[in-house]
Amino acid sequence: MREMIAFAAERLMELEVGALTGAAHGEKSPTRVVQRNGYRDRDWGTRAGTVELRIPKLRRGSYFPGFLEPRRMAEKALTAVIQEAYIQGISTRSVDDLVKAMGMTGISKSQVSRLCEDIDQRVKAFLDRPIEGDWPYLWIDATYLKVRQAGRIVSVAVIVAVGANSDGRREVLGMDIGPSEAETFWTAFLRKLTRRGLRGVKLVISDAHEGIKAAVSKILTATWQRCRVHFMRNVLAHAGRSPFVQEHTDVFGPFTRPRSGREV
Repeated sequence: MREMIAFAAERLMELEVGALTGAAHGEKSPTRVVQRNGYRDRDWGTRAGTVELRIPKLRRGSYFPGFLEPRRMAEKALTAVIQEAYIQGISTRSVDDLVKAMGMTGISKSQVSRLCEDIDQRVKAFLDRPIEGDWPYLWIDATYLKVRQAGRIVSVAVIVAVGANSDGRREVLGMDIGPSEAETFWTAFLRKLTRRGLRGVKLVISDAHEGIKAAVSKILTATWQRCRVHFMRNVLAHAGRSPFVQEHTDVFGPFTRPRSGREV
């Protein structure tokens, strides 16, 4: 996410500066009105972490991206567009709205369309990249989101796989969307991970969905363990509404942060 936000922000700055100067970077054009003069670095705090931006400089005049102005909600809009790109592909209308939210001018429809293609290609490259090395621990789960399909708003299952390698490093290994969490969907998802190189899985952690357990047994032949957070939620759903349970239902305080310092 952080790399994608940086990529999109810098590409938008290049398009805007191209409109100001009358030519793209490195382009020889009779319409050019001012030369570029390198870059200056600027850190940008986002929801995905600190992004290191390279802001273009001009030989005459100055350029400062409007989305860095205080109180502008451009970062939130950019993050939302990048998230949309991962779930269902990005639309030119979404990017057009983003450009307006970021206070940018001089960016044509064709440039917006090319930016959409660039973002979609980078998302596809991330989701289809080879998986290298052993990943002994794998967490898989799903969440349901509303998306627009064929002019209708429908609910889809977004499934995500997070792995931990032999060095303990965690990484999002894959993601896919489908109509539901059926066993066939989970099976196809895990097969795609193995085709990309997933190997060495010893333990899979998830909720107790029967489709997941069947797919894990069939494709990975790994040990399966029920996720503690899902288990706690299931337990609390059947617990009485005592004052103690009401106080700790949302945060699982007695399980994760006991006040007495002793495990409960």
